[in-house]
Amino acid sequence: MAARAGVSISTVSNALNRPHLVSETLVERVRSAADQLGYVPLQAAQQLRAGRSGLLGMTVINITNPFFAELVAGAEDAASAAGLRVLVGNSSDDIAKERDHLELFERVQVEGALVSPFGDTGPWLDRLRRRGIPVVLVDYSDDAGVLPSVSLDDVAGGRMAAEHLLQLGRRRLAFVGARDEVRQIRERLAGARSAVASHPGATIEPVWDTHTSTQAGRAFGTWLAQRPPDERPDGILAANDHLAIGLLHGLVSEGVRVPEDVAVVGYDDIEFAAVAAVPLTSVRQPAREMGRAAADLLLAHLAGDAADERRDIVYQPELVVRASTVGDAGLS
Repeated sequence: MAARAGVSISTVSNALNRPHLVSETLVERVRSAADQLGYVPLQAAQQLRAGRSGLLGMTVINITNPFFAELVAGAEDAASAAGLRVLVGNSSDDIAKERDHLELFERVQVEGALVSPFGDTGPWLDRLRRRGIPVVLVDYSDDAGVLPSVSLDDVAGGRMAAEHLLQLGRRRLAFVGARDEVRQIRERLAGARSAVASHPGATIEPVWDTHTSTQAGRAFGTWLAQRPPDERPDGILAANDHLAIGLLHGLVSEGVRVPEDVAVVGYDDIEFAAVAAVPLTSVRQPAREMGRAAADLLLAHLAGDAADERRDIVYQPELVVRASTVGDAGLS
């Protein structure tokens, strides 16, 4: 570029980065040469030279779940308003991928990290913090009381879902989930069990698989429908709405009536819940608001607001009742 413009390399650098140091004529010559050569400044390198990357890192468990997509969207809302961008890593329910993303955040020197953990990432999060990269947990709280977090009361959510079914007279409940090592799912089951324990004669059966997809839910629904009616649950709590929507399809395709024979409750209240084959009752999480709040905590830390360096925000769930538990006649 210097040869094309007929100037020195240092003049090119000044014209592009410190134009006040050179004449307007030289600035125009350098910019004209850059246009001719198709040169585009490498913003990342410029930011790193200035001591900042302009990036926040964010890991989520499964971006194909609309709940996590909304978490990301909320974080991007807050980051964009602050002039930052979000580098997203999707772990796809894989601890190795999750750790790879955290190592990438360290290498590219993100300014802060938003982490929705799938597995034990404690050592990797400690490494980020030792490098001066602050961390905020999302959809998760820190039992050790070290990291700020934004989460939902999943015990209350599980209790709320089970209590709804029990109040409708259902007594043989099933909790359909995947990977009981995921704390959010474990807490939802714990809440459901606490509700069942307060209703004599009621039972709850955990049913586990390794996936929380719609396809897994459909397979669960087909399997449960093929049980004898007196051995089939009359109320099902699904760990998320993907599973619940699949369950609905599996049950209905086998001739099981929802909710007459089996009532179904999902979790997350994703957009598709309201337009499922049988509109789905679900426990709502304010996903976008949670993502935005987590990013705001991180930005406050970066701004030096010590009051937000160890803050936990816990949202409360909301039950949204639809036809999958009360039928069309039960809706006002």
